[in-house]
Amino acid sequence: MRKLQKDKIVQFRKEILNFYAREKRSFPWRRNLNAYRVLVSEIMLQQTQVERVVKMFPLFLKSFPDFKMLAHAPLPRVLKVWQGMGYNRRAIALKKIAEKVMNEYHGILPRNPEILKTFPGIGKATAGSICAFAFNAPVVFIETNIRRVFIHFFFPSKRVVSDENILPLIEQTLPKHNTREWYSALMDYGAMLSKKIENPNRRSKEYRKQPAFTGSQREMRGKILIYILQKKSVSLKEFSELFSSSRYSVLDIINQLIKEGFIKKDGVRVRVI
Repeated sequence: MRKLQKDKIVQFRKEILNFYAREKRSFPWRRNLNAYRVLVSEIMLQQTQVERVVKMFPLFLKSFPDFKMLAHAPLPRVLKVWQGMGYNRRAIALKKIAEKVMNEYHGILPRNPEILKTFPGIGKATAGSICAFAFNAPVVFIETNIRRVFIHFFFPSKRVVSDENILPLIEQTLPKHNTREWYSALMDYGAMLSKKIENPNRRSKEYRKQPAFTGSQREMRGKILIYILQKKSVSLKEFSELFSSSRYSVLDIINQLIKEGFIKKDGVRVRVI
């Protein structure tokens, strides 16, 4: 494991925090902090541009301001409010998380990342991020912007960098106090790097280019789900006629949506659960 010298750590922290003091970004989820707001923002930010989340986050919070309201909301309403975010399974995950928090944890989100990892839609990185931002806990995690910063500073000439190389450095440079501010600073610095230089994440072993949305099966899934939400109940024949020109099988997509818990089938018709 690579061991950083103390002066290197001090210099690195100073660079990141000085930048943050000058250029920190203002996001709605960084204000009026509580565990629910952090959870919603973290799920929304998965594979979604920040600009879209800035727009949708207040709208979602207005409809579902806390765990109780989200847990008791009908799924079709949740999915309707979620429209425009994409990756609709995240909306189902959020609702299931809210139900779990209300039914098993007395309305309080657990502070333990190992417990959070067992929740729907929450992996290791999201669990760590929630704990850092909601509870200011010194949890080690990595995401796109953080990865970009560490590759830029500590692996300037290495062609392939794995997260196993980076995580020990994140742990060594992580302040024991004010974790929330530190991770916010790292993310803002990483976002700045993405606009200033060639993306260091292309040298990450974990780098995968995101496929185009237009014309994809994911776009088709979204159109089908939106149509069901608008019509309440739709026949399979109507779907076949409506999407007859699609290169994807409508029945296959509907079966996927049924399996994933978005919709249910009643005879020859389908509707949102």
